[in-house]
Amino acid sequence: MSDNLRNQWIWGFTYGAENWNGRLAMLAFVVVFLVELILNFPIVLLLGL
Repeated sequence: MSDNLRNQWIWGFTYGAENWNGRLAMLAFVVVFLVELILNFPIVLLLGL
């Protein structure tokens, strides 16, 4: 599959959707890690869980 089709924004279960899902998951993981690192407090306790 070409890179052009892989990065297109098309609704449904497509290769592009899987790539965006992975990118957003990695970004969320980094954000949670940085919040815990900066605040020195677990994110679970910040959310009240």
